[in-house]
Amino acid sequence: MKKLNVYLSKLQLSAVKLAELHSDLKIQEKDELGWKKLKAEGLDEDGEKEAKLRRNLHVIMAKYGMNGKKDAQIADSNYIKDGSESDVLDDPRLEKLWSKAKTSGKFSEDELDKLWREFKHHKEKIHDYNLLLETVSRTEEIHKNVINPSEENVVKEELLHSKHRELKDKLRSINQGFERLRKVSHQGYDTTSEFEEPRVIDLWDMAKSANFTEKELESFREELKHFEAKVEKHQHYQKQLEISHQKLKHIEGMGDKDHLNRNREKYTMLEEKTKELGYKVKKHLQDLSGRISKGLQHNEL
Repeated sequence: MKKLNVYLSKLQLSAVKLAELHSDLKIQEKDELGWKKLKAEGLDEDGEKEAKLRRNLHVIMAKYGMNGKKDAQIADSNYIKDGSESDVLDDPRLEKLWSKAKTSGKFSEDELDKLWREFKHHKEKIHDYNLLLETVSRTEEIHKNVINPSEENVVKEELLHSKHRELKDKLRSINQGFERLRKVSHQGYDTTSEFEEPRVIDLWDMAKSANFTEKELESFREELKHFEAKVEKHQHYQKQLEISHQKLKHIEGMGDKDHLNRNREKYTMLEEKTKELGYKVKKHLQDLSGRISKGLQHNEL
């Protein structure tokens, strides 16, 4: 983790993306500390948690263009601001849906911005799925080349089964997400829908397919409402951080030191608050996703 921090200042990232990266790294660091404690107690004998940590780090590096691939970083764009939005979806089906939606006349400007966030979220899910698929494929190839089976290889085979379950969950989420995008793109937004944030909509759709009792599902719904409020607060600070960053760049060329120092202080405060909220959102999302995953696995037993 310490080695990764050296690269942060060299990355060409927006203020918001840099804050997001810090939050992701903080989650990763906390998970690594938790894993080290488990390992010391002999509770990760099959290496499943260690493998997941490595995969998560690979996802982070790809997400922010830290893996040496120029096209790996997911674009941080707004359809109104950038204009050339379709070329960053990387999927002809998504591009076709988006093109139809924005010319249909069914959406206001705010609704189009909301829909664009849903399309971006779907693209990120596909990206994560492909990274996991690549990891599993490499592991399977190594496993096939082993001549002498051993207890260690049996453990690795069990680990592969776990990864296949995770792939199945992600693919289910992708298929459900695409069907939702197709429906919304053609019909417009349902005014009675209780959630607006793409990640929350995803979680709610998955929760309804999980093995939850009616009482558990209702409790989960209430928790999602709190989570969505947390996400909205984080998005508010992200916007304020971006505005503050642009203002700071403008003031830096004016030579007014007092004015510059005041704006630097405000920027630093917003940056720290954005990082803090980003961490809380990601940790909450991690916990909610874990609970749903357990419920879906129970369905398959």
